Amino acid sequence: MLSETTSLDDFYRNNATPLPDGIAQEIGHFNVFETEKLYDKATGARTMPYSRRDYYKISWIRGKSRAEYADKVIDIEEHALLFATPKIPYHWIPADTQTGMFCIFTPDFLTPRKSGVLLDELPIYQPGQLPVFQLNPAEHAEVEYIFKKMLRELASDYKFKYDLMRTLLLELIHYGQKLQPMSALRTTQNAAQRISALFIELLERQFPLESPHQRLGLRTPKEYADRLAVHVNHLNKVLKEATGSTTSELITKRVIEEAKILLKQTNWSVSEIAYTLGFDEVAHFSNYFKKQTATAPLSFRS
Repeated sequence: MLSETTSLDDFYRNNATPLPDGIAQEIGHFNVFETEKLYDKATGARTMPYSRRDYYKISWIRGKSRAEYADKVIDIEEHALLFATPKIPYHWIPADTQTGMFCIFTPDFLTPRKSGVLLDELPIYQPGQLPVFQLNPAEHAEVEYIFKKMLRELASDYKFKYDLMRTLLLELIHYGQKLQPMSALRTTQNAAQRISALFIELLERQFPLESPHQRLGLRTPKEYADRLAVHVNHLNKVLKEATGSTTSELITKRVIEEAKILLKQTNWSVSEIAYTLGFDEVAHFSNYFKKQTATAPLSFRS
């Protein structure tokens, strides 16, 4: 089981591909690959293991496959566009021969100073989004064109090719955002919406938990309300109207999601998981988990 984050060095090593010169240079890192060629060079299974990665990745997938998240499974029938962020671990399993392309990049490559955008403020990278989009033939052709242009320009000796790469990368991101439902792209326009958005951001900021010595900083509705400088009853009313769930329900759902990740993908003891999720007694955590999932933690793990 995996608990560590996959680094850029790990990516290149695992795919039997030389690490490019200047990977840590000031411009940040960007690279683009043809999936089938990378698999021809790689050793071992074609499956991408479940892990958190410390880089962003955008994949144009051609062929049947499956993307597995903590509590969601997405079956890809033919063509899809997948956006991966360092915040959300996932497991990718091809069902047949895969073709397509993908690019990887670090946050430094798209800093506001260089691109005018802040990655984590883009709608497609907001918490709660499901960043996998099935593509129809016309959409598939447009995405294929962008990726092939990336590959062609990256191999050129054009002096400003990395500026061009940022433009193409942003085009790809905006193309993906256009595939989202409009409700997912709506900006907050009033105080209630802002409070709801800030709560979700604050909740997601507590995760991922990457060490059994790390502990949730915020655990109760009152702690979140205090941090947001609103009354706990007002926070609950706002969230109920915006999401259909109470503050406690949203916190519980996210804590249980992280508990499932830690039980399945780490070798931490149940006691360690209980501690890092804010429970002082392992029995309290076990009862809490069983109440929400109808399964004991050890039974879920096995």
